[in-house]
Amino acid sequence: MTELHVEEWGTGDRTAVLLHGLSGGARSWIRLAPELARRGYRVLAPDLTGHGHSPRGGYSRERWADDLLENLPAEPELAIGHSLGGVLLAMIADRLRPARAVYEDPAWYPWDGVGYGEAQPGIRAMKALTETDLRAANPKWTGEEVSARVAELRDWDPETTRMAYLETAYVPVFPVVPSLLVLADPSPVLAPAIADHFAAVGFERRVVPGAGHFVHFDEFTGFVAALDGWA
Repeated sequence: MTELHVEEWGTGDRTAVLLHGLSGGARSWIRLAPELARRGYRVLAPDLTGHGHSPRGGYSRERWADDLLENLPAEPELAIGHSLGGVLLAMIADRLRPARAVYEDPAWYPWDGVGYGEAQPGIRAMKALTETDLRAANPKWTGEEVSARVAELRDWDPETTRMAYLETAYVPVFPVVPSLLVLADPSPVLAPAIADHFAAVGFERRVVPGAGHFVHFDEFTGFVAALDGWA
């Protein structure tokens, strides 16, 4: 078993698990986790291997999925996965069995139509982004969010982008638990026609106006509003 670093907020009698995206970490949830804790949740946010304070090496999509199952309690009331976290949540939903699953702009398809492998050099280049770069590119982010993102990138191993899984997508067939899609406007990973398909097979869908891929940073109030009835 790989022991992951897991951040925790709150002491409520309901459990929420938050799964970050590629190059991210538990710091991604610095605003959402306290909000959920105020709502009565015990919030758990792991760092995947190669991210944050978790171990390095041996990366694979399957290992990440297995690590999450080994480090998180089964049957949480709520599970939220952003980007890669949404991929992993879809992979484990039938075994984790959350009461409700929320997929925030899940990376079920290649970024903006570019193959996963082709996209990785650009993702690796994010390692060099400075606080100034991030402030300029993301004027809606708070100072706390910018600082958190700088720290995430500092503690991220870009070797996580050099895996065979990046040549293939993982796409769920249908929701195995009640599931909500919260999408950017527009989503770079789920084109409208694809989002229509997932709505048709049982995913509820909500779009957050004005949000980019980091929906919970770009439009925090809108993201929280999109969780109405789910969190």
